[in-house]
Amino acid sequence: MKKAIYTTYGSPEVIQIIDVEIPSPKPNEILVKIKAASVTRADTMMRQGIPKFGRIFLGLFKPKNTVLGTGFSGIVEAIGSQITRFKIGDEVFGEKLFGNGSNSEYLCIGENELVEKKPKNISHCDAAPICDGFLTSYNFLKENAKIKQGQHVFINGASGSLGSAAVQLAKIMGAKVTGICSSKNIDFVIALGADEVLDYTTIKLNELQSRYDVVYDTVGKLSYNNSKNILNDNGIFMTPVLSIQILGQMILHPQKVKFEATGIKKKEELKSLLKDLISLFKQNQLQTHIDKTYNLEDLKYAHQYIETGGKVGNIVVVNL
Repeated sequence: MKKAIYTTYGSPEVIQIIDVEIPSPKPNEILVKIKAASVTRADTMMRQGIPKFGRIFLGLFKPKNTVLGTGFSGIVEAIGSQITRFKIGDEVFGEKLFGNGSNSEYLCIGENELVEKKPKNISHCDAAPICDGFLTSYNFLKENAKIKQGQHVFINGASGSLGSAAVQLAKIMGAKVTGICSSKNIDFVIALGADEVLDYTTIKLNELQSRYDVVYDTVGKLSYNNSKNILNDNGIFMTPVLSIQILGQMILHPQKVKFEATGIKKKEELKSLLKDLISLFKQNQLQTHIDKTYNLEDLKYAHQYIETGGKVGNIVVVNL
């Protein structure tokens, strides 16, 4: 089978597509033939080894984990002897958080890891990014912000994977939503359900009259210091993008500044959040937007496109 790896930090050119043996599932694992896999901004950052202090965990001089991709959707092709939840032929989706990545033709994943049956009303392409954009944003809105009916949420990067998920989820949770994006994506974010959409190239935070209960910066371009004037007295700033600046602000303002790496939460907590999302997808209350799809052999071009900053929604690698 083919899989994508990177053995050194650098540009998209460091990505290699190699041939390896198809893995055999352990007794508690299933073998999934991948039909679609997510490609995210986080993937591009890990490939570059940025922010550099993150290399303490990723590998100081070269990546410890050389595989790429987390989110996936596919078909169960083989099962281990202890498997009870799945059978061969089941359509499943989930997230491979550690070990062999999802940017490949097959992967093995434990039955009790983050993998569930795919809702029948969505495609493999729609399912593959759910555990990236939707699961992360749902965790931030539900667990960190604890969104309540009638609150006002400011979402920076509202047209991206995390942002487009957050707009939909915040509205379902009863919030008023102000989205921030480029002018060309304003209609898209309005269609997602945002009450108000602002062009990030023209707004100045210190001139906004509204006050928000939550500022959710999905793209790591803001900070608590430049956002605190638009927060109400009990408002919080939160972001999934860690930096030295955000780390310092978390120490100084622990009740006001929230960061969390969703993928390292307890497995049971993630599975509970994912089941909520599955229910919403089955009810057609959520929709995944796919900007572009690429073949696995063209993965480097997917990374190049993400780095232009023009991505709308999600990028998916497809194995047909």
